[in-house]
Amino acid sequence: MINDFPSDLVVRRPAAGDHARVLAVLDRWWGGLGGEAGSTERALLLPRLFFQHFNTTSYLAERPDGSLGAFLIGFLSQSDPEVAYIHFVGVDPALHGQGIATALYQGFFDQVRSHGRRHVHCVTSPGNTASQAFHRRLGFDILSGEQGTGDTPFQPDYDGPGIGRVVFALDLARRPSRRSR
Repeated sequence: MINDFPSDLVVRRPAAGDHARVLAVLDRWWGGLGGEAGSTERALLLPRLFFQHFNTTSYLAERPDGSLGAFLIGFLSQSDPEVAYIHFVGVDPALHGQGIATALYQGFFDQVRSHGRRHVHCVTSPGNTASQAFHRRLGFDILSGEQGTGDTPFQPDYDGPGIGRVVFALDLARRPSRRSR
């Protein structure tokens, strides 16, 4: 699991029963981004199957009162034995700036290293500049793509017509393990 986790949160593996709890916080945590369409997109990006079939490589953090504080849904690639993928991450905005997302990512990095994975991939939307900055601070590289209205290249139609994504890759050999620090 994750050692030295910040705050008073308890980290555990998510279960199928956590699916509805996570969906219930998405709109509030994302500040209603994209209105009803954004809400639907977030829900569609996080189906129950992640809580049923990818829970051994995912994390959920709860406050002492049992309320949700953060989550990370990730998995080992079934197609590439060197790659792991971080699919969806959220931290309650009231807990931002406490190192919680970084701790979740580091826990995931350490876990996937133990499975022989060398690379971690993930994506974010071209408009999510906070996510882009966070991933860059962690050492992720942005894979090439078209130049958008901002400075960040993205891959148009990555997730379907009109759904572009900024695509990230991290070589774990360039990021020390918590165990080696």
